[in-house]
Amino acid sequence: MFGGHRETVTAIRRKDGTIEYFYLTKNPPGWVQTLKRIPFIRGIVALIESSAIGSKHLTFATDRYDEDPLDEQENQKIEKKESKLAMWLGVAVVGVLSFIFAKFVMTLIPVFIANLFRPVVSGDMGQIMLETLFKLILLLGYIFTVSQTPIIKRVFQYHGAEHKVINCYEADLELTVANVQSRSRLHYRCGSSFILFTVIVGMFIYMLVPTDPLWVRVVNRILLIPVVLGVAFEVLQLTNKCRNIPILKYLGVPGLWLQLLTTKEPQDDQVEVAIASFNELHRVEQDKNEEALPENLELLE
Repeated sequence: MFGGHRETVTAIRRKDGTIEYFYLTKNPPGWVQTLKRIPFIRGIVALIESSAIGSKHLTFATDRYDEDPLDEQENQKIEKKESKLAMWLGVAVVGVLSFIFAKFVMTLIPVFIANLFRPVVSGDMGQIMLETLFKLILLLGYIFTVSQTPIIKRVFQYHGAEHKVINCYEADLELTVANVQSRSRLHYRCGSSFILFTVIVGMFIYMLVPTDPLWVRVVNRILLIPVVLGVAFEVLQLTNKCRNIPILKYLGVPGLWLQLLTTKEPQDDQVEVAIASFNELHRVEQDKNEEALPENLELLE
């Protein structure tokens, strides 16, 4: 899946080997566009928008792959599309709520675990460091565990293929399988980096508020979730802008390390699908006189 300024395109390979596309136009209200221009707020808005868009694309990919093209009837396809249109909004809401729930879990569980060690580590600084450590262990452990399942491994391979295509495009190379496979599967603008930056940024922000008593600490963590997300997004943007500056490029290295878990080396047929999706996005945006500067929609992972 790739997204440009106005359009998003997903390509899937059907069971019969053909490639099918799903198109979704970004058409947010004017007030949303205004919010997306405000620093620290734009990250939260972009996150919600990406989650909604990504949920629709994932629904399409899952449903269409499972259907056998040889057995489809035109009237059945129309009925299914109509029913899916009715379901999409619900899917988008579920996607956003799922992210919020996961964020609460990843934020609060480390708080309670760290507090168990208060008799040993009683200082605020020590508690925050412990909390961050447990948060990293929980995050990395979860990603590593799910990455071992065949279906998630395949998703991470496609994730790597997306990054390789973008890196190839940004290097001004022709989008061939050989050229794409020669590029890195890591990218500074990836949403995986964003997740890690929320942990790092949160550690520094939490130093500004008390950690005791426990209920105050819990309330602070909940109230600061939007703040952490907003600042982390700005850090992600900064690391992308600095990636070609000799010393500052290392600011984004922690995020790249995490991508070693969230991306896998893709197979050639997966790269072909990623190239097809990217080229189709390029064509659609050119047809609509848009400047085709695709950006990976990774914030929805």
